[in-house]
Amino acid sequence: MSGMAGEPIRVLVVEDDPVAADAHVMYVGRVPGFVAVGKAHTGAEARRALERTPVDLLLLDLHLPDVHGLQLARSLRAGGHHADVIAVTSARDLAVVREGVSLGVVQYVLKPFTFATLRDRLVRYAEFRAAVGEASGQAEVDRALATLRAPGPAALPKGLSAPTLERVTVTLRDADEGLTAAGVAEAVGISRITARRYLEHLVDAGRAARRPQYGTVGRPELQYRWVRGAEKGR
Repeated sequence: MSGMAGEPIRVLVVEDDPVAADAHVMYVGRVPGFVAVGKAHTGAEARRALERTPVDLLLLDLHLPDVHGLQLARSLRAGGHHADVIAVTSARDLAVVREGVSLGVVQYVLKPFTFATLRDRLVRYAEFRAAVGEASGQAEVDRALATLRAPGPAALPKGLSAPTLERVTVTLRDADEGLTAAGVAEAVGISRITARRYLEHLVDAGRAARRPQYGTVGRPELQYRWVRGAEKGR
């Protein structure tokens, strides 16, 4: 079985947006102990890939063009496939979450997500898989299950607040062209220096890119733009 004796955990990325699929494959490849063995853009492609390739874990977008992700998971279980599932979704319907538990969905990742969020889920999943042997009692069983449950969202750097980050994110995402820190500051109602801190945080998280903007007098200003597709929301 993969994940034992140093073998990597084999992941199939199932995501209909090609840009997002490539980003998720890249994310998986950056986590030690995991290898992306393929990608599929539809449920039918995922089934074909599973017939060809041994897979331990599906990184499964629930909104596929030909089938709902949970329906796919159910049919895979019925067909004897036992890969675990990390569901990727923007849906926040807890009934869907409950249904997924019985189908081998071990984690949910809400879009849009950063590399750090997915890395945390994968590392926890690897720890969960690595727990072998007999539990000494209830506490050890609880501890094994608790490794799958992430704590609250990753702490923001000191001085940054989640509501302001959300406003900066939306401003940048909705802009047709890149924005400077001054442009974001004006739109959000914060200082240019503060805006730059939030923008640099988004760059570090892989959600924004920056480039010098030439053609102005004096030093070129940095322009920031949203990285579309890396974090696809629905």
